[in-house]
Amino acid sequence: MVVSGSVWCWALLTCILISFYNMLTAYAEISWPASSTTTNVWFNRMDKLPLELRANLKSAWVEVPKYIDKESTFSRDFRMETIDGKAVVPKGEEKLPKDLDGVIGKVPPDAVSTVRDQKAPNRSKNFTADSKKSDSSFEVKDGTFASSNRTRTKRSTSFGEYSDRSQIGGPGDAFSAEKLVEPLQGVYSSRTEYRRTGEDARTSPRQSEPLLVTSTFPLSGDSAHNQAMGHWVGENSSVILTLTKQYDFNLGAFTESSLWRSVDYGSTYIKLNKKVGSTLACLYVCPTNKRKIMMLSDPELEQSVLISSDEGASFEKYPINFYMDGLLFHPTQENWLLASSPDNKVYSTMDFGRKWQLVSENVTPGRFFWAQTGLDREADVVHMETHIAKGRAQYVKCRAQRCTESNRQYLFPGYIDKNSLVVQDNYVFVQVTKSGQASYFVSYMRESFKRIQLPKYCLPKDMHIISTNEKQVFSAVQEWNQNDTYSLYISDSPGVYFTLSLENLRTRREPGGNVLVDLYKVEGINGIFLANKLVGHEVKTFITYNKGQTWALLQAPNTDVAGNSLHCILPFCSLHLHLDTPVNPYLPGRIFSMDSAPGIIVATGNIGTELSSANLGMFITSDAGNSWRQIFEEELGVWFLDNGGALVAVSLVATVPIRHVWVSLDEGKKWDRHSFSLAPLFLDGVLMQPENHIITFTGHLSRVSEWQLIKIDYKAIFSRRCMDGDYQTWHLHNKGEPCVMGEKQTFMKRRPGNRCMLAQDYSRVISSEPCICRTYDFECDYGYERQADGKCTPAFWFNPSTVTRSCSTSHNYLNSTGYRKVLSNNCKEGGKDVYSPRKQHCSPRPPRGLRLTTSQGELTATVGSNVTFLVYLDDGNSLWTYIQLDFGDGITFMYNLSRRGDGIKHSYREDGIFRVTAHAENSQGYDISSLFLHITSPVERVYLSAPIVAIRKKEANLTAVVWPVHHRTLTFFWWFENSSEPLITLDGSISYTFWKEGMNRIMVQVSSGCNILQDTKVIIVKDFFKSLLLSFSPALDEHNPDIPEWREDVGRVVRTAVSQVSGFPEERLLVSLFPGVPTTAELFILPETQLPEHGKQNKEDLVSISNLVINALNHGLVQFELKADTQIIVYITQLTLAPLVYSNPIHSSSVMLMLLSVVFVGLAAFFIFKLKRKIPWIHVQAEENQEKEPEMIGTVGQNNTMSKMKLSEFPTEKELMEKELKTRSRGEYGRNGERVITREFPTCTNV
Repeated sequence: MVVSGSVWCWALLTCILISFYNMLTAYAEISWPASSTTTNVWFNRMDKLPLELRANLKSAWVEVPKYIDKESTFSRDFRMETIDGKAVVPKGEEKLPKDLDGVIGKVPPDAVSTVRDQKAPNRSKNFTADSKKSDSSFEVKDGTFASSNRTRTKRSTSFGEYSDRSQIGGPGDAFSAEKLVEPLQGVYSSRTEYRRTGEDARTSPRQSEPLLVTSTFPLSGDSAHNQAMGHWVGENSSVILTLTKQYDFNLGAFTESSLWRSVDYGSTYIKLNKKVGSTLACLYVCPTNKRKIMMLSDPELEQSVLISSDEGASFEKYPINFYMDGLLFHPTQENWLLASSPDNKVYSTMDFGRKWQLVSENVTPGRFFWAQTGLDREADVVHMETHIAKGRAQYVKCRAQRCTESNRQYLFPGYIDKNSLVVQDNYVFVQVTKSGQASYFVSYMRESFKRIQLPKYCLPKDMHIISTNEKQVFSAVQEWNQNDTYSLYISDSPGVYFTLSLENLRTRREPGGNVLVDLYKVEGINGIFLANKLVGHEVKTFITYNKGQTWALLQAPNTDVAGNSLHCILPFCSLHLHLDTPVNPYLPGRIFSMDSAPGIIVATGNIGTELSSANLGMFITSDAGNSWRQIFEEELGVWFLDNGGALVAVSLVATVPIRHVWVSLDEGKKWDRHSFSLAPLFLDGVLMQPENHIITFTGHLSRVSEWQLIKIDYKAIFSRRCMDGDYQTWHLHNKGEPCVMGEKQTFMKRRPGNRCMLAQDYSRVISSEPCICRTYDFECDYGYERQADGKCTPAFWFNPSTVTRSCSTSHNYLNSTGYRKVLSNNCKEGGKDVYSPRKQHCSPRPPRGLRLTTSQGELTATVGSNVTFLVYLDDGNSLWTYIQLDFGDGITFMYNLSRRGDGIKHSYREDGIFRVTAHAENSQGYDISSLFLHITSPVERVYLSAPIVAIRKKEANLTAVVWPVHHRTLTFFWWFENSSEPLITLDGSISYTFWKEGMNRIMVQVSSGCNILQDTKVIIVKDFFKSLLLSFSPALDEHNPDIPEWREDVGRVVRTAVSQVSGFPEERLLVSLFPGVPTTAELFILPETQLPEHGKQNKEDLVSISNLVINALNHGLVQFELKADTQIIVYITQLTLAPLVYSNPIHSSSVMLMLLSVVFVGLAAFFIFKLKRKIPWIHVQAEENQEKEPEMIGTVGQNNTMSKMKLSEFPTEKELMEKELKTRSRGEYGRNGERVITREFPTCTNV
């Protein structure tokens, strides 16, 4: 019987263990890599996935949507990598499926935060903006919030053992209303899950503890839904809205949704699918009136919005005609919204989504901002970055409902880099890159842009805006010699002059290029920051109490959580903290502080020589970082309760269910364990409502259960409202120094251990007394550097005698002592040390260091565009210095340098190179600065004028005719045959010698700015040739469209006709028609390729062939049919002045003699013409207004139908080229263009 009983016991135990093992192993373990920048808030269901995917389960990373206030997305979804070519879910660093990425990833569940219109997406190598908390780990990425994932450490050995295990029900058990409280015991046993400090471990447990009031509500019917988002609605409202959705990874889309509403703080919920349908994608709460709700339908199924003005009690449905992927509420007007679409369009509504109107197209995603109250004149102003071609963009300002081109303002003079516009608080930032070097510009209080001045040899490669709080800019700058780190720079109030605060900040670059900087601003106390700095090869945490003037390591705790002594001595050993801030509001960050709890900081970290992801624990300070205590050996999620008067800690290990929370009322010294459920819950997220003292846990009991919403009312742990005797004072100090940020501050906080509830409006600061200013109450002014003794001295590149800036607006100036007071520092001047600038009179000084530039640093512009000239003076009195600006085009302008800080604009009407000169002068002297500005206009057409036939070893004239005419602003590239390098000239005409016979191809390219056009000609090179001028029947003029293609076709027909009549080979004939009418042409008769000894015979043959052709032309034998009823006859017009051209030197003397004879005859004719009225024996018949010119008679008689040509009608070469260019233009537009009638003929062949 004993054996049998033992067997039955073992069998029963085995069954229980197998069941429990199956329940636990049904959940996939989810890793939490520290380097990731997304937050895992999902628990995965393996039964919803294909069987072949279950074995390859990876981490579940889905980015939390952007601009969330208190709401985000719970989810159990997961993604897996592609394995063996199988279709799987993409990785976290890649894009989501279309629906998830376009709707959930970019459209926030609650795009309500007014931070949205103050912050810009964080982009690499562009201006980026982070949260008001001055922590650059807080980052907006492509319209989606992202935060660093938390590295989860393993729990202690006894963590998996739960007290009262017999009471743990199965997945199907209902939650019990019984409240359990288990105070921590002095002995670390399996019943207690966390160790206490040595002193606390020896204390006796309290016998009577207050209870948590809890209730559970399952969302029945939504077990297949794997995402959820929750929202508190209204101010101190009892309404909670929860939207659950099912995402099908096989389809890559959402399939259904459910909307739940609670009116009793989450005790019970009602399903609203009958009112709103089951195709909802997102839910939004208006930040200025939280009674107003907007929900977006799944755009794949239906494009519409649902609107509620009564906290979701009723909804109105309105269709929209665009795909919405981003939403931005106005900071003050509850009905005004901006929405973006995937096709880069921005829409606006002024009635909370009922009607939408297009604002602008081509808007860079995430780069649109509402007006700032007190800065923009109209509340409906929208600031946008619109992108254009070649990666350039423009800063545009317009009104939301009136954003036509005529109503737009382009506030920055010129183009900016894409993804660089940041409109944040009082500042507007843009970036401009020229020749690979980025320049940064800032506008303060909507004034004109000024270039940001960093130390001269900083030479930034990248710059990110971290914070713009307190009218000051914190920025992270990557200097020229930095690769993996950035340096922290702090500006003056206008954001123009920056000085170095801390070098080598730790940074992390995401796969998309976003940069996260480890810098954290401690809330509640002014001037305290934490930063992780790279020292050698180790990352260490530093703290500052004076806004970045001095930094020190953190002192590690004296003991660990068990009370054991720690021998950690500075600077060899210190405390190091992870500075990842909370981005997903459902999960806490790794460091946390709040305004209502000054001096208290809770963070995850480690003790040692450097920051590590191993041996992590939770640490707390109650005195603003002067001393620290370890509160847990593992990493937990910690929140503030009761406005910072209490702390609650929860385990966030995704694969381990929980049923307890830990609450501390004495700043983490003692922790009480409270049970919120009998059945353990796999926690997906936590929703806090501090005003109502309510916590909502969202999770699952098992892999097949519905969503469980557990309401925890923790008011019961407080016995009463706090009275005056429940508070104590606390004096802020920095390692014993009572003056912090120039004053002695005394704070009031609740006495540790008192179980009273804080009043929300009680005063934290009860006294503040200013201190006498000292060195570190000031930061070094621009151009000065902090030395080891704390003094600020001029940098080697800075000339402290420069006073131009200060003397530009008055007769007195503030002479810098090398210091400028830290903004928000409240010290008062006194004693012998004076750090503030001294007021001095501006004595007359001659102008020196005058510099003239354009606003964008470019030395080229187009005709008609505005060019902004900026004049800088390094030394001299701007108030009495006058500038005369000569623009080089006959226009000058004179002004006072102190009154034109935004520059002088000028527009040039003609192209050319202009010398612009600035002349600065006052009573003490003068200075001059000049630049040469290239004004160009686009080249519309180019025509290469070149002879068809050229003589070997003789220069041929080549001319590139450009339209419109340019003046010294073009560059010509001449390419000859197979040359690998062009001949580059600034003149459009060159002379070129051909050394070989044959066909030579010539190309000319004309460059005007970024515009390049070209034309090509083929020239036949011969030793000699014969040419004749041709004319045609007048009927041809009526059909002449005067385009190049028509002239080529007619020339080909004429060449064939001449060849047929003369019997001369067609390949040795060339016909070139000239532009214009009457139609004329030139016929080239080419010699046969021969050996040198046959040259004379070929010349004689060429003359005889020429005579044969002339005879055929004179008898009208050369003709062709233009149309069925139109016959065109070709005639000989005139022999060229050089009927036989050759290059033999033996005959050069006879050719010269002939040319001289022609010149002599011409001069004689001219002399007789001038004197004919004075010589009585010469009879001249002349009319009063017109003289009859003698006709040129050809060598052969012509019939009466042949057109008569006069030598005076021959055009010049320039006129011919212009005519050709015009006809080419006319040819581009067809026969509909205006026809120019002319009687111009070419002179003679180019030789």
